[in-house]
Amino acid sequence: MTDISGKRYVVAGLGIEGVALARFLAGRGAHVTVTDARPAGTLAARIAELGGAVVTLALGGTDPALIAEADALAVSQGFPLSQPLVSAARSRGVPIQSVTSLAYDIFRGSIAAITGSSGKTTTTHLLSAIFNAAGRAHILGGNIGRWPLDDLADASDGEWAVLEISHTQLQLTTRSPHIACVTNVTPNHLDQFSWEDYVNLKRNHIRHQTAADVAVLNWDNEVTRSFADDTRAEVLWFSMGGGLPGDGAYFDGEHLRWRRQGEDHLIMPAAEVPLRGRHNVENVLAAAAAAGAAGITMAAVRAAVRSFHAVPHRLEPVGDVHGVTYINDSIATAPERTLAGMRSFHEPLVLLLGGRDKKLPLEELAAECARRCRTVITFGEAGPLFAGAMRRAGVATLAETGTLSEAVAAAFRMAQPGDVVLLSPAGTSFDAYPNFERRGEEFRRLVAALAETSNEAQR
Repeated sequence: MTDISGKRYVVAGLGIEGVALARFLAGRGAHVTVTDARPAGTLAARIAELGGAVVTLALGGTDPALIAEADALAVSQGFPLSQPLVSAARSRGVPIQSVTSLAYDIFRGSIAAITGSSGKTTTTHLLSAIFNAAGRAHILGGNIGRWPLDDLADASDGEWAVLEISHTQLQLTTRSPHIACVTNVTPNHLDQFSWEDYVNLKRNHIRHQTAADVAVLNWDNEVTRSFADDTRAEVLWFSMGGGLPGDGAYFDGEHLRWRRQGEDHLIMPAAEVPLRGRHNVENVLAAAAAAGAAGITMAAVRAAVRSFHAVPHRLEPVGDVHGVTYINDSIATAPERTLAGMRSFHEPLVLLLGGRDKKLPLEELAAECARRCRTVITFGEAGPLFAGAMRRAGVATLAETGTLSEAVAAAFRMAQPGDVVLLSPAGTSFDAYPNFERRGEEFRRLVAALAETSNEAQR
């Protein structure tokens, strides 16, 4: 395990990961300085989460001089590696870690980790549910919002961890998981990375595997298919078609199936998957292949999937008002994800689009909106951009609003019984909310208020 006690660490960025890093490092005897460009007043909630951890706070700026006395720099997800603080560490030869690289260093057991442009959170939770159904104890964490570093450090050789990993969490990793699953790689985050750099980050997930490891890759995605050439691990595939080149999980048009050593086994009928949308059938296939790689039976996969409930903010039903169903898909921060959400419904759609633009193509989304939506309502910083794309595609009914609250109010006025009001924004939340979860929570609150007002009016 990484030697921590007595070392001087600078932790850059006091977000979820920064708090986890600071608490863990200080608890293991390190001398920790936490730095963040934001002032203490803005970070009051995060500072409170540090609890009794003995740390030094250097807030309101990230001074490169902090590196002068440091033995290591620990960088939170989202802290730009182009920052002078990071450059100073590199120039001085100070080791740079992330929470992911630290987790890989301290955990002695086997890791099954999932990354991808979309589907990774649902697939991670599905895999965790399958581990539970199989009676396989494990630690769940990663990009789902929790890093139980103490649990990882204290685990034995025979334990498992199931982790979700984002592209930014792969920037500093020099190890790969025993089971590394890539759900897909499609254009995303092009406001922050070039396409080539983004693909290479995802490739890092499988790059350091050995012949004793397993890569679980999407045969239907051209990029992930090519990753098979970049890993020494055994490759298992998953596909929404039946034409696998080897072992893996696939959909035959009616059933989900598992092929291992050339023998095919039934997983379950697709009709028994309780999650909406073809993309969720694909997520089940990915989780099933990863579970099979871990030696878990398809009976456990079947039992877990049948009882699985949607993860919050991912096609999550949040209310029914006057015969209109409201669906929270706040996780959809890219057009491709919004398209998948739209295609999960046959009902007329009132679609809420907005947030902050990620500089991704909008033409396919706009064309689908013109075919499928009763109404498109735009909001937020990117609202005018989305509205322009909708007009060019010939969307029949379009409403432009400023905020999510105004968008929900407009949807309430315009939706008809039998419609689905779908918050699937195709943009990030960062124009108005710190994360997509907070945006989804606000949507839930707004819908609950609508329901309460409607009930009172009927009394």
